[in-house]
Amino acid sequence: MPLIVHHSSITAAGVKDLNEDAVAVCAPSQERRLLNKGVVAALADGVSSAEAGKEASATAVDLFIADYLKTPDTWAVSHAGQKILSSLNLRLYRKSQEFVHEAKGYLCTFSALILKSRTAHIFHVGDSRIYLLRHGELTRLTRDHIVSLGGGRKMLARAVGMDNNLPIDYSKTPLEVGDILILTSDGVHDFLDDETIKHIVDHAPTAQEAVDELLQQSLQAGSNDNLSAIVLAVDDLPETTLEDYSNQLTRLPFPPELEPGMALDGLVVEEEIFASSRSQLYLVRDQDSGERWVMKTPSRNYLGDVSYIDRFIQEEWIGKRIDNPHVVRIIEQPQARTCLYYLMEHVEGVTLQQWIKDHPFPKPKTAFALIAQVADGLSALHSQDTIHQDLKPANIIVSPDNRATIIDFGSVYVAGVAEVFRPLEHIAALGTASYSDPLYLLGQNTGARGDLYALATIAYEMFTGELPYGDQINECRSRFDYDRLRYRSAMQFNPVIPLWFDRALQKGVAFDLDQRYQTMDALLQDLQNPNPAFLQDNPLEMEDRSPVMFWQMLSGFWALILMLVLILFSCQGPS
Repeated sequence: MPLIVHHSSITAAGVKDLNEDAVAVCAPSQERRLLNKGVVAALADGVSSAEAGKEASATAVDLFIADYLKTPDTWAVSHAGQKILSSLNLRLYRKSQEFVHEAKGYLCTFSALILKSRTAHIFHVGDSRIYLLRHGELTRLTRDHIVSLGGGRKMLARAVGMDNNLPIDYSKTPLEVGDILILTSDGVHDFLDDETIKHIVDHAPTAQEAVDELLQQSLQAGSNDNLSAIVLAVDDLPETTLEDYSNQLTRLPFPPELEPGMALDGLVVEEEIFASSRSQLYLVRDQDSGERWVMKTPSRNYLGDVSYIDRFIQEEWIGKRIDNPHVVRIIEQPQARTCLYYLMEHVEGVTLQQWIKDHPFPKPKTAFALIAQVADGLSALHSQDTIHQDLKPANIIVSPDNRATIIDFGSVYVAGVAEVFRPLEHIAALGTASYSDPLYLLGQNTGARGDLYALATIAYEMFTGELPYGDQINECRSRFDYDRLRYRSAMQFNPVIPLWFDRALQKGVAFDLDQRYQTMDALLQDLQNPNPAFLQDNPLEMEDRSPVMFWQMLSGFWALILMLVLILFSCQGPS
């Protein structure tokens, strides 16, 4: 018997002009998805004094549910929920910082329930509440994060978007058939005591009538705030415990070495596309639908490496969060998995690495269109606070109709999800050093501007067939090594490249962040349109020469003074 929950929710502005609350419930209709993810309910209350409370609460509720449903089935609920909330918090915090001078904060309280198998998982920040009604007894499952200021005044001590680090209250409780779970905003529970809430919910014939009555009685009690409530009634529970199911998932074995003709979970292997020491890609065909996909499997070299396994699993979730025509689409698994792997759409074409070889000195319009498409894909990643970190021609497919698609997530960094920034491995054989920001490799997280560096490097290679700093960049191991490199003008390899285009590329691959472009749009603008500043003496070269010129002038000045002193001394003669 699957988990069966009937539910209802309500939110209203009340006596206020604007409703800054948000509520949502998602109960997957597909039985396997319900088993994997459970029922998700979320309630957020925007902090009205922060000016952007409505946007914050809507973002928190919508993205929490959407991102949770995309998490790998092998993640524990606690792990998934806390990672998503941390990422969400950082997203809202950064939006608040963009409007720091306007005092516009994206802040909200947040409470969520995930009912999976026979367990209720609780995530809570702020002063919204979650209750459990069982056998006529009402129990509060959350605590209010408020500080009393005296005189009946209180202040919210914790909210999503308030700080870049978010302490999250997480707990779980076993479920029983007949349990009723209730989520309320302070516009309800600040005006109805626990006994009244219990009486309303216990005597309501349906969940819908329960939330309607909670709202009406709160208004009658004088509520002067927005009002929201969610009621979930547990009608039946599965026999399998969550712990049993989780153990089955986390013990998924690595797939065997696959060969054409072999079948795995109804997927027939047609050919091996790629293999390295870290992973394999296979073209597979679904036996039922006949559709062809790409299967990515982990390398058996990492059988006991927990960190590698976690990162491999995370790739699938990252891909599911991105919806862009220039980023490969992750396929929802058609059947239950018996091994550790994930599926991607099959993108026809060749790698950009091969395309560059096949198209020396390409038509500018075609090349620039591909660059703009890759930039669009990167922007989709960046909109999810995700940095690619290892963009290179081998990770981009160009279709026969000249459409570019980013196909790899193996080195991505997700702000708010990764506990710490981990610099890329410096492996020259993989080409990482050729395209990745040297500051990444030296341990500095430059965020989206690191991906910008990689895009500018790729653009340089597309038009010249060379790298902006030559192959020597693969041998660099320290900051001193990079400081010895010098940018090679693209015009020496492709004489038709105009001066302004060359200088835009130079600015895009500058090691110094003060000289590099701030945004992808600025790079694309200067690659497509002549920047008048680039038609003068090279500002980057002038900046490089200015310290040298200063010391040369200073040395000349002191030499001149010394010569004058010696002349004066010789003219005076012996006394």
